[in-house]
Amino acid sequence: MAYKITEECISCGACEPECPNEAISEGDEIYIIDPGKCTECVGAHESSRCVEVCPVDSCVPDPAHKESREQLLAKWKKLHPGETPAA
Repeated sequence: MAYKITEECISCGACEPECPNEAISEGDEIYIIDPGKCTECVGAHESSRCVEVCPVDSCVPDPAHKESREQLLAKWKKLHPGETPAA
């Protein structure tokens, strides 16, 4: 499932450069995650980088976008054609 950023976001920007899919961008008041690009870092890292770097724990799973690991990996492959996913 894709992640989302809650209203607790302090707009520090720590998460944006960590996203391997460029799914995170600055919104009007807080940062936002594009669920069409979020793979929970499947294919790139062992864990979700935005969650690891967020100082206020505002990156949380988005229940509106539930996906299996296989679906997330397929999305990653579509976003990164010709690249090999991380183990």
